Amino acid sequence: MELRLQHLSKQYAAKCAVDDININLVPGVYGLLGANGAGKTTLMRMLCGILKATSGDIRLNGKTIQELGEQYYSCLGYMPQDFGFYPDFTAREFMLYMAAVKGLDKKKAKFRTEELLRMVNLQDVADKKIKSYSGGMKQRLGIAQAELNNPSILILDEPTAGLDPKERVRFRNLISDFAKEKIVILSTHIVSDVSYIADIILMMKDGRFLLQEPIAEVTDGIRGKVWEVLVDELEAEEYSRRFSVVNLHHESNKVRLRIVNEKTPAVNAVTVEPSLEDLFLYHFGAEAQEEK
Repeated sequence: MELRLQHLSKQYAAKCAVDDININLVPGVYGLLGANGAGKTTLMRMLCGILKATSGDIRLNGKTIQELGEQYYSCLGYMPQDFGFYPDFTAREFMLYMAAVKGLDKKKAKFRTEELLRMVNLQDVADKKIKSYSGGMKQRLGIAQAELNNPSILILDEPTAGLDPKERVRFRNLISDFAKEKIVILSTHIVSDVSYIADIILMMKDGRFLLQEPIAEVTDGIRGKVWEVLVDELEAEEYSRRFSVVNLHHESNKVRLRIVNEKTPAVNAVTVEPSLEDLFLYHFGAEAQEEK
């Protein structure tokens, strides 16, 4: 299976939200990262057929999504960032309703509903109304409905928002299992989630891909540009003004700073192994700091 994006663009008046994207996607997990306004959600909405591209093509196994029509949408599972629920439905009623919308027969709909509610740990509250659910519970239900038709293309926009650490671990494990035979595109602001489960990192800025790299190689470009330095507490404020500080940790009357910078920020600074979060800050600077 191959999903190919060829010269894909989306123009809104004077703003180009997606700008000449080219990529071939095969089964695996793609972590889509970028600051607000980078074009991530626009790209995903085009992949789902919600938005029409201004120019370019999306092709599944050589055929455009327009040629494939309903055949394409039957292969697709989508969880938008702001998912609309029917508050007076129970989770079980909602799943069965969504299964009918997706064209599943009654027997398969019932089986998939029970299987997925169990997988996302909602089986014990399946008959409670959705309006009584917490944000995290609604998020898990959104993930479950996206997987109802066992899609070969699974698109998840901020799926871990509102989940506690234990639920996020469960989610990451589920996605790892799902992705064995699927193309999974996962957009999130929680960089650690991407670093655990993504095979390929797609980093967007101004509607274009800055990077399309395997997770094992994605930080190679900033090796030697991530530093740790131990400074006095008064000095820490000055360093924070002058440099991109990824993290700070108080140790007695000192502060250990983790800094992303082209050159050494201090004579006693030492280079450390770069992380995906360091890479994110390197490319987005103040934008990344605001979103964290």
